[in-house]
Amino acid sequence: MPRRRLAAVFGVSAIFAALVAIFSSDAVHQHWGSIAACGYALAMIAVLAWKKRGADAGLVLALCGALLVPLTWLAANALEQPEVAVVATSATTLIHHGTPYADPTTLAAATDPNSYNPYLPVMAVFGLPRAALGGGLLTDPRVWFGVVFLIVFWLGLKRGGAQDPWRWTVLVAASPVIAFELAVGGTDVPMVAFLCLGFAILMSSPELAGRRRPVLAGLALGTAAAMKATAWPALLVAIALLAVRDGKRAVGTFTLTAVAVVAVLAGPFAVLYPRALLENTIKFPLGLAHVTSQASSPLPGHDLAATGPAGHMIVVGLLVLAGVAVAASLVIRPPRTVPRAVMLLAGAMTLMFVLAPSTRFGYLIYPATLAIWLLAVVASRGVREGTLMPDPDVPPASPCTTSRTRSVTRPAA
Repeated sequence: MPRRRLAAVFGVSAIFAALVAIFSSDAVHQHWGSIAACGYALAMIAVLAWKKRGADAGLVLALCGALLVPLTWLAANALEQPEVAVVATSATTLIHHGTPYADPTTLAAATDPNSYNPYLPVMAVFGLPRAALGGGLLTDPRVWFGVVFLIVFWLGLKRGGAQDPWRWTVLVAASPVIAFELAVGGTDVPMVAFLCLGFAILMSSPELAGRRRPVLAGLALGTAAAMKATAWPALLVAIALLAVRDGKRAVGTFTLTAVAVVAVLAGPFAVLYPRALLENTIKFPLGLAHVTSQASSPLPGHDLAATGPAGHMIVVGLLVLAGVAVAASLVIRPPRTVPRAVMLLAGAMTLMFVLAPSTRFGYLIYPATLAIWLLAVVASRGVREGTLMPDPDVPPASPCTTSRTRSVTRPAA
């Protein structure tokens, strides 16, 4: 990435963090914004002032200032968004009762929306360290959200063919898209990394064709689907892509693998505790429980649902229509390439979050991260093919010859 462009990224990020610190009404967000704004500003200065190693220094400063320092400080002071405690509580419930969900009888008497656990069973794994060992920095679920993201997203970049996958991983992790979400909450961060990995496998080299590629993609996307229902549309997009590109056998292999992963990881709870799973993961996110979610942002779906029961039913109807429209597009004009499939998924998720009755701006991490991952992969392939513009900060290389050249006079015809 050109130095000036990287400096501009850090400059815009610094402005965003400063605005969060000034205008956010959430104390946790304010703390992140104050620390991150300084980190981004130092990163921008380093990139501009140090031509040789400024980019790497800027990446380190941004990662420390926007993620490591604020996350450490917030975790050490037990400052977190409610979803972190929900994950930890679900792990405690899993240890003591064999399920990460409160039973419907308990929920019927609950008045706190944080009594509900809207996540699928795999998410409770991130809360096990705190549930087993107590509070602390190393047992904070956000730390493990971040560790899984770094590893899985790096794998997604490497498998997709991105150049310098670690630098891209650090840049994305240090960006407000991930750093802000991860430092204050982070439940969506590991899931979106598995989405990127799944589509990276589908983009990988032809030697993975046959059964291996659909199986690996099914494992990655199935794991994401077992964390949160938000990942389910990715399964449909992947099936449509495989159907038109690789044939019925690949579709069957992928579908069987993904369904098997979800069945193994979430199936026992669906069989043993069906009502609890329904109340927590379906009715509560859709706003059909007697307690409404705290998730709110001035987006059309939330504003319309807040007008009353009629508005809420309209929002649910719009969500259904949007789902039908996306499904129809997959049938009528299925994606034939991974980039088109990823952009279709990002657009569908954006539409879903805009129309959801219980929503927040943080959910846009999904389309944003998918788009950044795709940009990194496509840009790297463009560099290898020589289709991208050179860095304006780097002078063109002068030709090197081993002997003096001399002009040759063309003989007369």
